[in-house]
Amino acid sequence: MNIAIVGAGIFGLAHAWAAAKRGHRVTVLERSARASGASIRNFGMVWPIGQPAGQWHEVALRSRQAWLEVAEQAGIWAQPCGSIHLAHRPDEWQVLQEFAGMAPALGFECELLGPQQVQARTPAANPQGLLGGLYSPSEVCVNPPATIRVLPGWLHEKYGVDFRFNTAVTSVSGQHVTTADSSASQGSLPFDRCLVCSGSDLKTLFPEVYQAAGLRLCKLQMLRTATHPNGWRIGTHLASGLTLGHYSCFEHCPSLTTLRARIAAETPELDQYGIHVMASQNDAGQVILGDSHEYDSEIEPFDKQIIDELILRELRRIIDLPEWSIEQRWHGYYCKYSKGPVLAAEPSDTVSIRTGAGGSGMTMSFGLAERDWEQWS
Repeated sequence: MNIAIVGAGIFGLAHAWAAAKRGHRVTVLERSARASGASIRNFGMVWPIGQPAGQWHEVALRSRQAWLEVAEQAGIWAQPCGSIHLAHRPDEWQVLQEFAGMAPALGFECELLGPQQVQARTPAANPQGLLGGLYSPSEVCVNPPATIRVLPGWLHEKYGVDFRFNTAVTSVSGQHVTTADSSASQGSLPFDRCLVCSGSDLKTLFPEVYQAAGLRLCKLQMLRTATHPNGWRIGTHLASGLTLGHYSCFEHCPSLTTLRARIAAETPELDQYGIHVMASQNDAGQVILGDSHEYDSEIEPFDKQIIDELILRELRRIIDLPEWSIEQRWHGYYCKYSKGPVLAAEPSDTVSIRTGAGGSGMTMSFGLAERDWEQWS
């Protein structure tokens, strides 16, 4: 089949790989010279521990395996580093203990660690007030900008995927993609199936689908340190107790309500800006720090210094880095689907929409693409 994919972010690339390895002829159309949206503005965390128990956690684990397979073949960096949720408050430790007790039945592999065990796995954990942590072996770290810019060349070389950058798609109808290219030979592309993986740009191509789905636009702010000297590594992905109220896998824990109430009472400014803090480290030794969540009408084009200050304040409470100098600051946008891990819409028999993964695009993309192409092939 002739496959057209709109968008060269991680969802578009994952679907291109899944289709091409099954023998389909794939063309990817990207409006920019290179993808520069949400797929390069994140932690680089492949994060199965954060997914809902059951089928979506299983899709995330499948995506993890695909990441490692693609990384080996394409020569990109992907480090199976695992993760630790750190507990510095009694209610955080209580939630982690409750989750660890439920984890086997829910299908999660994890282990409770005491303070010394935590520090044996990560030199970055702040020992002051450290009660313990929850270790999961399933998480992987990738370098988003490097990955998103290397994969198109590899997909073209290995599978013959055709990439058309600087090509804005203006409509998808029937079995043709129309672009802004004035050339008759390039302005219309026929297809047997089209995948629209354009993130929040879906609003311009399928405004009625965007509106009906109730997608929300989210803005985040993030930071990156300088390279740490002498090969110093944080060891695993790190997450604070603030994240326990963000990821749905912890919703089963009875003490989560108490934890959320304490955060709202003590630090309402964190809830105001949707701040929950995490850290990852790329292959260059730089530590990625974040993040915040502002939605819809709250979003301004101007970044807020107070958000960066709060992120750093909370991170300094849970981790101790040798190097805190900030080399880069940025913001990103993504759309979030509230009824599931991704919006899967089928406006016609030949057109499918995949977007709205929120902050889970890096985690879910390859697993969802594999599932889709098993159904379509």
